[in-house]
Amino acid sequence: MEQLRSNISSDNKTALVAGGAGFIGSHLCRRLLADGMRVICMDNLQTGSMQNISALAADRRFRFVHHDIVHPMPQLGTLTQIYNLACPASPRHYQATPLQTTMTCVQGTVNLLNLAHENHCTLLQASTSEVYGDASVCPQQEQYWGNVNPTGIRACYDEGKRCAETLCMDHHRTYGTSVKIIRIFNTYGPHMAADDGRVVSNFIVQALRGEPLTIHGTEGNTHIRSFQYIDDLVEAICRMMQTAPEVTGPVNIGNPEQHTIGELADIVLRLTGSASPKTWHPIPADDPHRRQPDITLATRLLNGWQPKISLEEGLKKTIEYFKNKYSL
Repeated sequence: MEQLRSNISSDNKTALVAGGAGFIGSHLCRRLLADGMRVICMDNLQTGSMQNISALAADRRFRFVHHDIVHPMPQLGTLTQIYNLACPASPRHYQATPLQTTMTCVQGTVNLLNLAHENHCTLLQASTSEVYGDASVCPQQEQYWGNVNPTGIRACYDEGKRCAETLCMDHHRTYGTSVKIIRIFNTYGPHMAADDGRVVSNFIVQALRGEPLTIHGTEGNTHIRSFQYIDDLVEAICRMMQTAPEVTGPVNIGNPEQHTIGELADIVLRLTGSASPKTWHPIPADDPHRRQPDITLATRLLNGWQPKISLEEGLKKTIEYFKNKYSL
């Protein structure tokens, strides 16, 4: 699959990446710099890390701004693209700060929409497969309205992201603001935090440390997930930003290949050579049972985009990252 470099040539184009020091945001910053853009990386460092962007600091086209998007925007100069990735995405993190999470999704999105309108540029909103909740249909298509518990412990993120999508479309209809919405499914790769509580990083760290792997469910009856490698997601993000103005989304971005959590544990154990035992634990409240994207729309709109990194290949890269970063 050939990457689109398109018309991004240069120093007169500036992208703002909110949440740019996070897992996905840091990879996007690196890609945009490689595409010839100036990049403003904005992050409050609640879950992002300066280590994720340390290699970018020497580039004269890169600028870091320590700021929380819930608060009024600082002066940033003229922007040509805005990417909103600013929100904790791990249940462990967003459940620890639920009010802040909701405000980031709502007030933070409003602030970035206003900024996009003022700059006459496009805002790409990173939404999530969590808007589907514990889906009653599989695979999930964009037309499915979801099955979300609006008062549960995950609602700050699930409903926050749903509201952010609403704000994007109402801003677009009311003010003509250019918006594009993607719904990101489970993504993994380098720059994941070791303590973020997500299943891929959990299993890799536990396996490398020789600790028991924590599996939620029962043996032979675990949840089903689809895992996409970070490079495939970033490619889709860049292609989505380049679509025609009338393309607003939402568009599912993920890898439709399904695996049970038990299968994922077995693959991680094999690739790490770990003898860690598997342990079984109760399923957390409102945790979706099955998650699989229908990516028909993405393939059609994004110039034939398809995920190309296999789970085994991506896990090998991610395991190597954790080995090197944490000396495991």
